[in-house]
Amino acid sequence: MQNSDARVLIVVPAYNEGASIRNTLHNLLTIKQEIPALDICVINDGSADNTADVVREFKNVILVDLPYNLGIGGAVQTGYKFANDYGYDIAIQFDADGQHNADALQKIITSITEDDTDMVVGSRFLEKTDYKGALSRRIGIYYFTYLLLALTGKRFTDPTSGYRAINRRVIEIFANDYPRDYPEPEVLISLTRKKFKIKEITVNMKSRQGGRSSITPFKSIYYMFKVTLSIVMQKIVKE
Repeated sequence: MQNSDARVLIVVPAYNEGASIRNTLHNLLTIKQEIPALDICVINDGSADNTADVVREFKNVILVDLPYNLGIGGAVQTGYKFANDYGYDIAIQFDADGQHNADALQKIITSITEDDTDMVVGSRFLEKTDYKGALSRRIGIYYFTYLLLALTGKRFTDPTSGYRAINRRVIEIFANDYPRDYPEPEVLISLTRKKFKIKEITVNMKSRQGGRSSITPFKSIYYMFKVTLSIVMQKIVKE
């Protein structure tokens, strides 16, 4: 890491990612050679496959093996609790399925340490990238972009991106309070209302490199409704 002694924890929530987690960890460990202050923590979210066994092959990777499936919010919050308990300065959420590009980590860390930013979100749409997502996913992203714009006055080009970093102040908050389902859009409005500084930077992302997404079309509709209700209630209740 350049110009900083900050301790960084990469939080990798993983549910049935046995087909892709090995390559993801190889990529992260390659970056760790350039950023020695970086630790990698996989939260195995009650997987029914061999995810935990694969992670145990990597001696330099921390494994938190949850006995039950908590869902994405619970798994990510477990990582933030770990980061809080062990005094990390920065926590970065990183997908286990190979979609996130580890080469962007240095840029994300630098933005947190040098730009006095509380959260950095990796965006596929801030500038043109090679990302090719399904139409339904893009519709969902645009929907939350304009919903958050209407409620906060701030434009987030990629509000559903899970590639994001937070500093120590936000780690302490998220360790105690974090949404359970589809948390990414919710925390943007929560932090914005608390006057935290959020910044988007351009990152390239790939398609899932293995396994199967747990988000079905039906679940997507359910999550959109649920998250919309939660976001609107935050706006109503806290004003």
